[in-house]
Amino acid sequence: MVELRGIRHRYAGRLVLDLAQFAVPDGALIAVVGHNGAGKSTLLRLLALLETPTEGQVLLDGKPVPRRPPAALRRRVTMVEQRPILFRGTVRENLDVARTGRRGRWTRERVYELFPRLRERDRNAGNKLSGGEQQMLAIAMALLSRPRLLVLDEPSLGLAPLVVDQLYQAVAGLKRDGLTILLVEQQVFLALELADRAYVLETGRIRQEGPGRALLADAHVRDAYLGAAGAG
Repeated sequence: MVELRGIRHRYAGRLVLDLAQFAVPDGALIAVVGHNGAGKSTLLRLLALLETPTEGQVLLDGKPVPRRPPAALRRRVTMVEQRPILFRGTVRENLDVARTGRRGRWTRERVYELFPRLRERDRNAGNKLSGGEQQMLAIAMALLSRPRLLVLDEPSLGLAPLVVDQLYQAVAGLKRDGLTILLVEQQVFLALELADRAYVLETGRIRQEGPGRALLADAHVRDAYLGAAGAG
């Protein structure tokens, strides 16, 4: 669905991303893991059509994306940031703003089924919710915009373990539903366990790739990213 070819991206002259090819196929959940500064956020912004690469091409459904992509193309990809920006209105009002005029399978009722906590908070101000509830609301809003690709940038950041479990149950449900997902996550075990395919990004380059669970068993990945959790 979305593909990068021959990407060399720079900030202030410094090379931060160097990828021969990277693809997110339809219906797959792709995970990207790596330490801070590895280039993960840059990769996400290119795939979400929020930035244009210094060199190389971004393709959507096999067609090159123009350097200034029109709104119709950008609507196909929705990115949920680490710290989502929400409106001051209620949960319901935030969802209504996010909903497109086109009919689709995602409705307010359906996102309430995915995140029952949001139904309980229906009349609460969106920007006053807990961190986990705000992340749920941001994902729900993204779904109502009917994206072809959902990009999640470290959704578990700063959240309690119980909330992280709830979020990942929802993400697993979206995967079963066939939604195309790109996931960047510091919780490496959770990301790789769920991913159809995963990439390890180090200093702007792909060091390893393969099925998520295969990378979980890899010695380098376990030593570098799982620490004590990978020792067993």
